[in-house]
Amino acid sequence: MKRRLLTALLLSGALALPAARAQAQTVAELQRQINELKAMIRAQAEAKEPGRARRGGPVAARDLARPASARTTDAGTFPAAGRPVESAVAQPAAPAPVPHRFALDEPETWYDALVPPAPQLLADGPNHGARPKTWFERLSLRGYTQLRWNEFLSGDDTAPAGRSRLRSVHDSGISDRNNFTFRRVRLVLQGDIHERVFIYLQPDFAVNVSNQSGPEGRQHYTQLRDAYADVFLDDERRTKLRFGQQKVPYGWENLQSSQNRLTLDRSDAINSGVPGERDIGISFYYTPWHVQRIWDRLAKGGQKLFGNYGAFGLGIYNGQTINRIEANEDLMTVMMATWPFELDGLGEAFRGQVLEVGGSAYRNRFRPELGSPGLGNGYDDERVGLHAILYPQPFGLQAEWNWGRGPEYDPVTRAIETKPLQGGYVQAMYKVDHSPVGPFMPYARWQAYDGGWKVGTSAPRLDTDEFEFGVEFQPIKAVELTLAYASMNRREASISRFGQAKGDLFRAQLQINY
Repeated sequence: MKRRLLTALLLSGALALPAARAQAQTVAELQRQINELKAMIRAQAEAKEPGRARRGGPVAARDLARPASARTTDAGTFPAAGRPVESAVAQPAAPAPVPHRFALDEPETWYDALVPPAPQLLADGPNHGARPKTWFERLSLRGYTQLRWNEFLSGDDTAPAGRSRLRSVHDSGISDRNNFTFRRVRLVLQGDIHERVFIYLQPDFAVNVSNQSGPEGRQHYTQLRDAYADVFLDDERRTKLRFGQQKVPYGWENLQSSQNRLTLDRSDAINSGVPGERDIGISFYYTPWHVQRIWDRLAKGGQKLFGNYGAFGLGIYNGQTINRIEANEDLMTVMMATWPFELDGLGEAFRGQVLEVGGSAYRNRFRPELGSPGLGNGYDDERVGLHAILYPQPFGLQAEWNWGRGPEYDPVTRAIETKPLQGGYVQAMYKVDHSPVGPFMPYARWQAYDGGWKVGTSAPRLDTDEFEFGVEFQPIKAVELTLAYASMNRREASISRFGQAKGDLFRAQLQINY
């Protein structure tokens, strides 16, 4: 094949010479030139395969036709001692291949010499890492799913009409017919869209909706939980304004994320101030640098913080709680303060310990959802609460209590009235960081509440006295398993059912973090 190609090249070159030269050239001269080229090719082939030349065997035509290249030699496949030795009469080694290299005896180079190579993609410059990201490159997506199982061990899972059944305002899965339920299925989209603007968007895909196609509820609807933007007023992000639907800064436990909380549900007394924990409004938060330093250290140590809502917070909101239409012209005003104290100065036994104390208060005028006309419109809704947390290192304590007044249904007058309320909880926990089953944290909590549940139809009264003991395991970072026993003494949140319901429950929750 190579002979034919060489002949064709020589003939075409001969035709291209001036006419006088072509006439003078004889067939013998052409044959002589062809023979010289064959000799050169044979010499190069023998130089590249000295073993065959030393053996005296003739070099086959197919061997002459085979181009010597990186794909057909053993260079790089044998150790240096086993590679062929260069012939003393061979030509010096050619330099490294360059673009459009052409070699007569290497046909694979002919195409590259005639056709330009494909264009190369432009590489980023040395300062590519310093290029500022666009707003959508700064967003991140995370979330968690909570799968629950509630099982009655004993008690009032059912009751005659007019009597309270053992139910909870926090978990609709506590009933005589439920087994597995999704408590939360949430995704969080968050990130900085500007040096001083942070956005946060969180829907929940496990919301129950009633009266859609009949008396039975329907599950797994999507509901907006959070949609807000933080605007930072300083370069260090110590001071910020928050706009949109967000958590109301009342109650330490209310601000703590359900993804981070140790107990399965929030307490009735604290959560009854802002059920759903959220409302639409504007907040102002400020965090001194040394407070943030303490919180950062606690977070690095695996502590369950309440989230950075500032050491000081103020806010104004609609006051009707989450996803409810504003029902009056009055605004809810809230204030909160919390401060962590490092206890190292108390001695070696307290080294690394942190005690956080604070309080919160709000004033509001709330309009309950009415079950029948003529029950009234707006009612005074005011509270003050205190909290204290000794972070578990390894033993910890947590407690909150609040007092106030708010709307509550009176069965005697059959009307909603503003009545006093009070309640809270005390909780102990122990943190184990290393064990054969991974980190785990046992806890025990007692809670009590006597007051109205203002977001229930006609603001029914709750009377809660409950003890819960449980343990949270985290075998891997993405999985948390909580097992709990609860001894409950509750009034059902209904104006048509009275008395107390009692019972013992086993509860389990599997949480997947992603």
